[in-house]
Amino acid sequence: MKDRLNLMAALSENMLKVNMLLSVFFLPGTLAGCGKNPALRITTPKKIEALSGSCLEIPCIYDTEHTSYNSSRTIYGVWMKGAINFWADPNIVIFNSSGSVNTYSLNIDGNLREKNCTTLFPDVKTSYTDRYFFRIENEPFKASACDDPLDITVKDSPWTPSINIPVGDLKEHQSVTISCSAVTPCPHSPPELTWNLQQDSERQTEKNTDGTFTTKIQETITLSDTHDGYNISCSARYPVNGGSKTAETEVTLSVSYAPKDTSASISPSGLVSAGSWVELSCSSRAKPPASFTWFWNSKHGAINLSVGQVYSFNVTEGEEYYCEATNDLGNQRSVIFLLVKDDPVFGLHIILKILGIMLLCSTVVIFECWFRFSNKPKKEKEDQIYVNTVTETKP
Repeated sequence: MKDRLNLMAALSENMLKVNMLLSVFFLPGTLAGCGKNPALRITTPKKIEALSGSCLEIPCIYDTEHTSYNSSRTIYGVWMKGAINFWADPNIVIFNSSGSVNTYSLNIDGNLREKNCTTLFPDVKTSYTDRYFFRIENEPFKASACDDPLDITVKDSPWTPSINIPVGDLKEHQSVTISCSAVTPCPHSPPELTWNLQQDSERQTEKNTDGTFTTKIQETITLSDTHDGYNISCSARYPVNGGSKTAETEVTLSVSYAPKDTSASISPSGLVSAGSWVELSCSSRAKPPASFTWFWNSKHGAINLSVGQVYSFNVTEGEEYYCEATNDLGNQRSVIFLLVKDDPVFGLHIILKILGIMLLCSTVVIFECWFRFSNKPKKEKEDQIYVNTVTETKP
């Protein structure tokens, strides 16, 4: 019984010591804000990533309505690492703007009197990955933002840049602004962006709504069919201590366009005999794929013969045919002449067309030559004749 009483006395004594120790740390206002109604709140990203060897800027705004807070008094900002019960570990405080502690060489860039607690980590290490808490000391007011922890993750590899293309179907003749952007945890040393579009694109570092930063370049281009399937590549080079770290990405453009390079062909080629079987075929490059319609250019105008890429029929006489390739963005046609043996009328028709084309081309060439000659400035005479007069004196 006596031993039991001694044990209870020892426990009571230990409890008393613990209570005395806690009373030291729980001075009025020391942990104000760790209950249901926090005395201190901060606005900062809940999670933020950093790159080892680079710097990290933490956007931070604090707010308190506690009556004992007075901005006219000295204000110190404190960062703690790990758990909020920092009284259990004297090494948990990594920074105090009073100068008493600065484990990571931090610096509060913000003006604490204006409730700006923006903080800069100048040289981030992978060991910095942890949970952090912010605290304000404004005697007698002291409060920790227990409900607003900040999780920092430090990476060894940089972030892949993002190529942004306007949402929706891309079509030829459309002007679009394409941008490449990269995460910028250190706006004091933003990444360098390069891509295979215009190289003089100006780099811009912009502030996001949550206080973080993004660096980007952009270019406005007018799309054509040549951009379909074009690969845009962009790389981001991050400066770090001792060199740089680079990541790149690539996207492929998908551009719709009207039919191009439409071409009609005939099989068998060359002269064919009346009554023989021929096949007309048509091809075109288009996106979305084109549909084909065959027409006969008769004396009374174009007559629709068939829908489809191929049209087959028995030859009766020489005629002019054409196919028309069509999709939602436009159409294009290709003409073909069917030459039939012993068809003098159509043969004469073809000859006259060829002669007409030749005459037109000759006229254009002659006019061009005449125009250039008539506007050519006359060459001034560069040579001059000089007459020398010699006077003889007789003795």
